[in-house]
Amino acid sequence: MTVFNTNILLLAVFAILGILMSNDNSNMVAGQAACQGDLQGLITQCAMFVQKNLPKSNPSPGCCSVIQTVDIPCACKHITKEVEQVVDMEKVVFVAKYCGRALPAGTQCGSYTVPP
Repeated sequence: MTVFNTNILLLAVFAILGILMSNDNSNMVAGQAACQGDLQGLITQCAMFVQKNLPKSNPSPGCCSVIQTVDIPCACKHITKEVEQVVDMEKVVFVAKYCGRALPAGTQCGSYTVPP
C-alpha cells in the first residue's frame, strides 16, 4: 500500500513538474524560459530509477534515450523540496551519468550538490 501511495505521489509531482517545464516557450518558470526536452518521457521512462526507497539500478535504454533530449541542468534548477521528498537526487545524478549526460562537479540539482 505504501509503495502504491508513493508511486501516485511521484507521478503527481512529476506531472506538475512536467506542466511547469512544458516545451511551450510561452510558459515561464521563475522568470526563465521553460526547459527543453521530452519531460513527459522522462517521467514515464525514468521515474522508477530515481525514486527513493527503491534499490539503485542501471536505467533502461528507454530512459537513457529520453535523458539525451532533456536539458538536465535546467531541470535541476526547478527541483523543489516536494520533488526531493520522493526523488533521490543522488540517483538522478547517477542516471544522468550512466546515460552519458554527467553533471559537472559542483552543479546544484535541487538542494543536492554534485560531488567531485
